[in-house]
Amino acid sequence: TQVLRKGLQRGTVLSAGSFLVYEAHKLISGFAEVHASFKVEDVIEQADYLYGSGETEKLYRLLVQHKNSDDSELLWRLARSSRDLAQLGSTSAEEKRQLTYDSLEYAKKALEKNESNFAAHKWYGICLSDVGDYEGIKTKIGNAIVIKEHFQRAIELNPKDATTIHLIGIW
Repeated sequence: TQVLRKGLQRGTVLSAGSFLVYEAHKLISGFAEVHASFKVEDVIEQADYLYGSGETEKLYRLLVQHKNSDDSELLWRLARSSRDLAQLGSTSAEEKRQLTYDSLEYAKKALEKNESNFAAHKWYGICLSDVGDYEGIKTKIGNAIVIKEHFQRAIELNPKDATTIHLIGIW
């Protein structure tokens, strides 16, 4: 209540809008001082919420800010969101192509950061398959074994992931 009282005192001096902006800035600044892993967890929580809500574009905008991250959890989610954005009907053909190649790079980077991340293997396989659509049938067939290996590795790491089991079945 003391914090609220002080805030209200400041609020009388500032307009209601500036007060809210000021308080939000203070709150965000406080979070920035917390250990980096907390920030990553916060972004992941927000990303998972947006994914579950079907907010594809917002999710991509959130995660693309972290494209240079060293965290495989952020990177595979960025690969997935890039791919999902590429799949939208409102995305232009050139954007689809760029997002498809970007998604593969993000998945590859996620694997480089953590080879034991099942989701990174799953999304690497999915994204590699998508790139084959642009590279032609010969490349797609050539990548098929690599894709299968990544799906199998994902299943070894997480045998209960229904999506990966489904994908290996389709393969």
